[in-house]
Amino acid sequence: MTTTTATERAAAQAYLRLLESTQAVLTDPSLAPYAGAMLANPMAEADEALRAAGLAGNEDRLLRLVSSLRAAPVGEWGRSG
Repeated sequence: MTTTTATERAAAQAYLRLLESTQAVLTDPSLAPYAGAMLANPMAEADEALRAAGLAGNEDRLLRLVSSLRAAPVGEWGRSG
């Protein structure tokens, strides 16, 4: 098992925030015209976090981190999900 660094954990959390923001925007048709503006910050945050963690282009590692983050009990990562 590989140890997760703080920057990798931050990248996985940023990715999850982007995913949840995207889902929220796409489930409300009235928000569709604003999707680009509403998702610009979460996308930029996720991009920067992925670069900082060296995960840009390493989807396999990112998705394993996201999966472990989602499976972690509350408190193991310092907060839930």
